[in-house]
Amino acid sequence: MKYLLLLFCFAACIINASCQTAPRIKPAFTADDTLRGSLNANRTWWNVLRYDLEVEPDFNSRTIRGRNTIKFSGNRGGTMQIDLQQPLIIDSVIMGNHHLDYNRQKNICLVNIGDKWQQPNNEEHYISIFFHGKPIEAIKPPWDGGWIWSKDEKGRPWMSVACQGIGASSWYPCKDHQSDEPNEGASLTMIVPDTLVAVGNGRLISKIDYKNTSIYRWEVRNPINNYNLVPYIGKYESFGEIFKGEEGNLTCNYWVLDYELEKAKIHFQQVRPMLQCFEHWFGPYPFYEDGYKLVQSPHLGMEHQSAVAYGNKFINGYLGKDLSGTGWGNLWDFIIIHESGHEWFGNNITTNDIADMWVHEGFTNYSETIFTECQSGLKASRDYVQGIRKGIRNDKPITGAYGVNNEGSGDMYPKASNMIHTIRTIINNDSLFRMILRGLNKTYYHKTVSASEVETYVSKMAGIDFTLLFEQYLTTTKIPVVEWKIRNKKLSVKLNNTISGLTMPMWLPIDHQNGLWKTIAANNWTTVDCDLTEIQADLLWNKNFYVDYHAVNP
Repeated sequence: MKYLLLLFCFAACIINASCQTAPRIKPAFTADDTLRGSLNANRTWWNVLRYDLEVEPDFNSRTIRGRNTIKFSGNRGGTMQIDLQQPLIIDSVIMGNHHLDYNRQKNICLVNIGDKWQQPNNEEHYISIFFHGKPIEAIKPPWDGGWIWSKDEKGRPWMSVACQGIGASSWYPCKDHQSDEPNEGASLTMIVPDTLVAVGNGRLISKIDYKNTSIYRWEVRNPINNYNLVPYIGKYESFGEIFKGEEGNLTCNYWVLDYELEKAKIHFQQVRPMLQCFEHWFGPYPFYEDGYKLVQSPHLGMEHQSAVAYGNKFINGYLGKDLSGTGWGNLWDFIIIHESGHEWFGNNITTNDIADMWVHEGFTNYSETIFTECQSGLKASRDYVQGIRKGIRNDKPITGAYGVNNEGSGDMYPKASNMIHTIRTIINNDSLFRMILRGLNKTYYHKTVSASEVETYVSKMAGIDFTLLFEQYLTTTKIPVVEWKIRNKKLSVKLNNTISGLTMPMWLPIDHQNGLWKTIAANNWTTVDCDLTEIQADLLWNKNFYVDYHAVNP
């Protein structure tokens, strides 16, 4: 989500220095990057089973206090790494009736579990971390991340969190690594003034009024990414509906500020056709037990599982703009479509390392193309996906560095989406392509994966080895160039600007009505008979391939 503003700014030619043409400088990673981004010995021996998180924010002082009880299984005991970013303070760590010793080191806490806690392998335990302090504050959420202290148009407190990039440990203690989700779900309890309403992920389990406060407890029954577990606190009202989906009745609820209620009832009618489209293409909504929610947020939006953050001002497009420049993106609300697409790609299928975030963002970006197709037809969807190419920077590889909490280029959105569209075009069988998308969500249902697993699955199901194609688009900034020439009614083509060994099945124009498929490669010309001039051929190239075309002298 956080790269979307950069893409919009690029389209408007307002780009920071990272978008300028300059030699790529290898990033310098710190010890903190490694501690958060790698699975060291103090993390791998234990597995998170469940989080039960309680938090009480104080709007005036911009502080929080709380407790996270972690249910976990382990096979050895010893030292446990708990992540909690400064300046938040750990008050105590308790296991059973015992206060445990711990060593705070910047953004982590090394807890001494001790040998006496060792039990048979995978024995279940509970550890509670009490904490308080002033959390990192988000200045421009959701791009910089942190706790959000805002006010609505009537001057009332409006609080939330957006922490995908900065990490969940910016506001609560956890194992802040994408590969370890709480297998048994999580609960979020919020203690707020009784003048406000607190909304969380999943379903509302209880609400208790006590003195001048209200205590809301929400619960998700499914595994959930750390950064997806967030509070929404404000003067909310709600309405709902039932969507009859592939797995039965899906509860859909919408929480908005009280003065936006009537506007939301009209605008959120886009949810039903979105769910119909995405279930058809991607498979059943992955979290029927937890329901689907849109929650109005004091920032643009985020893919918070079963509680999607919505802040697009109840208008279509991306804050009223069509990122494709084709007009098709103004027929639907960007945040509803994009962030809901993440329920399948990002929340259902989650990558182990954020270096592979293209799996989240590339497929979800392509969900915008899919929805355009559902709404306006195949030609419109092709126009849309080709239109977003203007946001591709090719500044650095899409794949980031592994083990150091490093995301790659923001091209993980439009470029990865166009890579997927190229793969769809090569497969040339939309029934099979749809089966692959649904199969991904079924095979890796509620799982964390590596990008290589996803790539292998696509190749296997398509019956085409896309290994080098993935490498070309994800690990280099080079866009393949199709060089072509016509001589004596023969069309000759070859690839240039590619990694070694790359070949691509491509559609070649032969005349104004017909074409044929040929596999072309670098260095060697492939020649076919044609009935075209150079000018005619230039107009007939298939633009669904994300490649450049270049005419060369005969």
